[in-house]
Amino acid sequence: MIDIAALVRNQAVAVGASGWLDRLSGLVEDVVRDWNLTLGEVYHEATEAFVANVTLADGTPAVLKVGIPHPGDRANREITVLRLTGGDGCVRLLRHDIARGALLLERLGPSMYELGVPYRRRLEILTDLAARVWRPAPGCGLPTGADRARWLAEVLVANWEELGRPCSEQAVAQALVCADGFRLVDPDGLLAEPEYDLGVLMREDPLELLAGDPYARARWLAVRCGLDPVAIWEWGVLERVATGLLCTRFDFQPIGRHLLLVSDLLARSTTL
Repeated sequence: MIDIAALVRNQAVAVGASGWLDRLSGLVEDVVRDWNLTLGEVYHEATEAFVANVTLADGTPAVLKVGIPHPGDRANREITVLRLTGGDGCVRLLRHDIARGALLLERLGPSMYELGVPYRRRLEILTDLAARVWRPAPGCGLPTGADRARWLAEVLVANWEELGRPCSEQAVAQALVCADGFRLVDPDGLLAEPEYDLGVLMREDPLELLAGDPYARARWLAVRCGLDPVAIWEWGVLERVATGLLCTRFDFQPIGRHLLLVSDLLARSTTL
């Protein structure tokens, strides 16, 4: 039996993928055998997939990722993005198997957080990387930003009710307003406006938003990338509430509590 990270197990159960958990050991063994890999240490901080270090037959270090099956063909979308970027701004895809949701990726070094990179410098690096990924991708089959916004809104409301309303109605209402009216452009993983990717940066490190002006991050990101601060802020609101509820659903704490706490506090202020 393989070692499965607790957060991966929790999320798989939460999304109705318990059968995938039962099959996972055999699935990983098959991929390791078919691709001639040596399985190494499992990443216990993983949340969306079984992730482990592996070594190729020629000694090259790599990472094996086998994703939790989700509606909407998430693994195929990830493979599409990594194939289109070709290692420019994203991790390099070495091999993939869409049917098994398996990806073989280049192994990178420690994360910026592990290296102690200052928070503002992390944002600079992430925005530069995101800009390298933004490109037209007609006909690639990726969902649009409007698709993403509708899905987040639906999941948000369902989880809020199911979990006993763990954040304020005001925070949910604000997120639903922000889910309306996005345009088509071309960022990472979606055929959407590039502000979406920067909205994800607004979601991360939520407690940092409470130190000083909470809107300063959206303005700074907008100036740095020449984009719309309102769209960046609104994507951040939607992602923060939806992700906080998802984290609460599969017990990814304290991140879930932090996201919902900040969402409640920021819902009381509406001036960008």
